[in-house]
Amino acid sequence: MSFPVRKSVFVGIAGMSLIGTVAGCAPSAQAPAAQSAAAQSTAASAGSATSSAPAAASGYKDGTYSADGNYVSPNGTETVGVELTLSGGTVSGVNITQHPSNPNTRKFQGEFAGGIAAQIVGKSLDELNVSKVAGSSLTSGGFNQAVEKIKSEAR
Repeated sequence: MSFPVRKSVFVGIAGMSLIGTVAGCAPSAQAPAAQSAAAQSTAASAGSATSSAPAAASGYKDGTYSADGNYVSPNGTETVGVELTLSGGTVSGVNITQHPSNPNTRKFQGEFAGGIAAQIVGKSLDELNVSKVAGSSLTSGGFNQAVEKIKSEAR
């Protein structure tokens, strides 16, 4: 390979690598404005539940459960409310109650609320462990904490 050809190949590989990196960091196409009204609804206070069926084969009772979870952001401790509806141990609905303490938290919790349903509805409660949703990575810590509370309540 001559020098100009090697340089072109290197530049091409570097460019593709950069594109892949940037694409992985981009927020999802679902904008906060696309959030359903349900995602904006206020979940009941932490630890509340309404259950109408005995424990399913999964070990969880059908019903709607809610809990708050905390996580640490650069602005301090934040809280996010989670309401899950379970049917046969599977998540059939989710509502996120935002508790922002500043505009950045509002933005990231809004993005999280707008994208979480696509990642968890239809999954077993035991499978839930989110790490990043719609560009928001810290909110998932509070979400996962709330899910653990809901698991113990739904048994």
